[in-house]
Amino acid sequence: MDSFSPLFSIVIPTYNRPERLASCLHSLTQLSYPCDRFEVIVVDDGSSPSIAPVTEPFELALNLTLLRQENSGPACARNAGAAQAQAQYLVFTDDDCQPYPDWLTALETALRRQQTALVGGYTVNALPENPFSTASQLLIDYLYDYYNSHHQPSFFASNNFAMASEQFQQLGGFDTSFPLAAGEDREFCDRWLQQGLPLAYAPEAKVRHTHHLSLRRFWRQHFNYGRGAYCFHQVRARRADEPVKVEPLKFYWQLLTYPLSRQPQIRAMTLSGLLFLSQVANVAGFFWERSQQKSSVTSTPAASC
Repeated sequence: MDSFSPLFSIVIPTYNRPERLASCLHSLTQLSYPCDRFEVIVVDDGSSPSIAPVTEPFELALNLTLLRQENSGPACARNAGAAQAQAQYLVFTDDDCQPYPDWLTALETALRRQQTALVGGYTVNALPENPFSTASQLLIDYLYDYYNSHHQPSFFASNNFAMASEQFQQLGGFDTSFPLAAGEDREFCDRWLQQGLPLAYAPEAKVRHTHHLSLRRFWRQHFNYGRGAYCFHQVRARRADEPVKVEPLKFYWQLLTYPLSRQPQIRAMTLSGLLFLSQVANVAGFFWERSQQKSSVTSTPAASC
């Protein structure tokens, strides 16, 4: 019997979201890609109860491995999954995403074209009727336009990107000093570029993002993004031995007006207001994280970035 030697290892961190994980795994059973050419590694980041009953029904349809760790954050979970991967390429997505059937085919095409690249795909908002989910996706769309469309790509979100396993390990994986799902993917892309490696955009590699948000969850999400942004800027400044740099005012003005070119006028005004709120939350999280780190005497996860 031939030994199992997949081309792709799909790594999915998960924490206390069994229904969303089930939807994600179901979408992977619908991939138009040979099932013997990819494996799925789910990393349970300390869910209670265990998500084993969710993954078990998919073990016949997928080459699936379930790992479990104490709750340590998504960066640590992704690294744990990558350490167990057998494939030439690593692919990362999240438990609230559902890849399109041709997802791996599109990623393979892009990686064959640029074998040393970190390849990022496109994320589709699966909840267009939810204004908070729509505003969050618009923010990601804007960041992709701002950082990737007009010059060398420099940022992809970790819910849809892939790279060679060997290069991931050589780079040291994700920075586990990031305790939240916020900023660790941006730091990874920045470190990738600093090693002289390229990023490549593959918009045809699509996943649906089913992120149910309320006003409270929207605020918390972007507050945490602000915390992650502070960690990112601190890490990058130390690595480059230079002062902390933030985006120019033009960046924020273009962000607030971005919905006007994408949505009907009345809805665009609502979404612009939500994007403004997201930046207020982001700034609040940024300065909260800074104050926590400055006032911390002992080393904590939040203070270690």
